[in-house]
Amino acid sequence: MEKELWIRADVPDDKEVRKQLVITAMETGIGTALVRPEDSDFTELGKVDLRYNEGGKVSGGIEIVELRTPEDQDRAMDLAGKCDAVILDSSDWTIIPLENLIARFRNSGTRVFACAEDTEQAKLYMQTLEKGVDGIIISSMDPNTIRGFSNIISGSADVQLSTVEVVDIRNIEMGDRVCVDTVSIMVPGEGMLIGSQASCLFLVQSESEDNGYVAARPFRVNAGAVHAYVLGPGGRTRYLGELRSGEPVVLVKRDGTTRLSAVGRCKVEQRPLLLLTATDGENMYSTILQNAETVKMVGPDGATSVSNLKKGDLLLARLEAGGRHFGMKIDETIREI
Repeated sequence: MEKELWIRADVPDDKEVRKQLVITAMETGIGTALVRPEDSDFTELGKVDLRYNEGGKVSGGIEIVELRTPEDQDRAMDLAGKCDAVILDSSDWTIIPLENLIARFRNSGTRVFACAEDTEQAKLYMQTLEKGVDGIIISSMDPNTIRGFSNIISGSADVQLSTVEVVDIRNIEMGDRVCVDTVSIMVPGEGMLIGSQASCLFLVQSESEDNGYVAARPFRVNAGAVHAYVLGPGGRTRYLGELRSGEPVVLVKRDGTTRLSAVGRCKVEQRPLLLLTATDGENMYSTILQNAETVKMVGPDGATSVSNLKKGDLLLARLEAGGRHFGMKIDETIREI
């Protein structure tokens, strides 16, 4: 389940300040706000899910617990299994260990949210005891800090890219190719992770460079054949042929940093294809791409058009062990050839 991200806009006494917090959150892509009962008119600002805090009890069966003493921790633990969720707020987690609370609520049916002032706190809370909390409540009042939270949820965590060596590249039959137009402008060296095996996703660059034949389309990734996997939020994979307008996608740079975007549209067209095969020295991997000058693969020293790729060239890819089931990583022995 993807982790949730809310804004805590119920603290300031000034309603206009609370309103601006909600607006900033919406502009950042955060769709849930904790507000006061008198803030119901904030629904007029746009599509936002308002949760009302009345003395520590939040609409939807959620309770806020201010953690200041060990007794507060005991009170929080007693809520496990008795409400839909708890929101934990502490200024000093060395006094109230978050591990204790996450362990207590795990498998209880009660979700755990933690208030975080900045992204470093949030990342720590999401990784505690591996599973982490179910969601983050942004408690910062600073607009710039709030905007910095845009990429920490839904699994747009940075990825580790490895180097693979091209073994072969050859033409195959015509097929259905997916061109993904996003709602974001990408830069050279940035694109999507695509591959025929989930164990190896190649970094395919966006059409962010002019090539003398057609103008740059920096919002577009000519991604590959309909069967191919693409890395999505939460570390899950999707088939390219499944993507639809409005769905989230992960954009990746050559240094492994990521950000979230959304699909503007997908174009599926019959095009000449080629099969690219590469190795990490132990295993063989492949992906199928359109045979076109504008399709570029990212390597350690820059991007190269598939038209110019040759045996021995080095490319960047995300490698992982295990398999996938409905896009989710599972630990099993699997070979995709």
